[in-house]
Amino acid sequence: MGDKPILGFIGLGVMGEPMCRNLARKSGAKVVASDLRPEPLAALAADGVEAASSVADLVARCDIIFLSLPGEQQVRDLCLGPDGILAHARAGQTVVDTSTSPVPLAQELGRKFAEKGVDFADAPVARTRQAAVDGTLAITVGGDAATLERIRPYLACMANDITHCGGHGAGEAVKLLNNMVVSLTTVALAEAITVARRSGVVSDKVLFEALSKGSADSFVLRSHGMKSLLPDDHPLRAFPVTYMLKDLSYALGLAESAGLELRSANVAKALLERTIELGYGDQYHTAVVRAVDSKE
Repeated sequence: MGDKPILGFIGLGVMGEPMCRNLARKSGAKVVASDLRPEPLAALAADGVEAASSVADLVARCDIIFLSLPGEQQVRDLCLGPDGILAHARAGQTVVDTSTSPVPLAQELGRKFAEKGVDFADAPVARTRQAAVDGTLAITVGGDAATLERIRPYLACMANDITHCGGHGAGEAVKLLNNMVVSLTTVALAEAITVARRSGVVSDKVLFEALSKGSADSFVLRSHGMKSLLPDDHPLRAFPVTYMLKDLSYALGLAESAGLELRSANVAKALLERTIELGYGDQYHTAVVRAVDSKE
């Protein structure tokens, strides 16, 4: 191995492709990538990213392996499957999961990789696809401090906020609870704007502008509220209803394991489920306003 480790990146979706591109452009390290689709691999070739022939090939060639996958099942299959990362890993490697997964899975991966002498960090990312493109994500990290310091220069290629949250699973816990708060705030804003529109007493635009000047102001109001709920624009290829439902379900699982029943989060979950039933599951999660406004 030379001065810099060889970096691997598995999962080149909406977030993964721009994250991998930033690694290739900024890290000064060789990057090898893998995805089920050829298109992002072809696009990243222009940035010097090499395509691995298989997961086994990528693991054999790389020192630090980043994952960006849709959720629990994909992470579990890739890491723990019969031909997965753990099966091919060797002592001294590091695996960094930037996916959003349940806390117990991150803890399990930490234990199982450690048994092979492999360091693991859960490092889920927050913020938008544009932040992934710009390299201004926020990353919450679970794992030991030494592992974080080793991977920090590479995380910094993709993010401008990196927070060490604690041991394995802590990074996922913070991300899940963050998204729970975002979802609940989005539902509150969806309800407020629907009341304004249905009652006719105040315009939706005046309502949100006034809220932004008072104690109800928030990032969610200025971003999700102003940019999606107000223009009633809930685009595809953003963070969809189905993903928010997944994250909220993981957060509720964490709460349940702590002996808690979160009533308001369960209401938000039911509204997201209803939004999917209405046919808006692939739209940006602000489409929950469809369930709020549903007459059924």
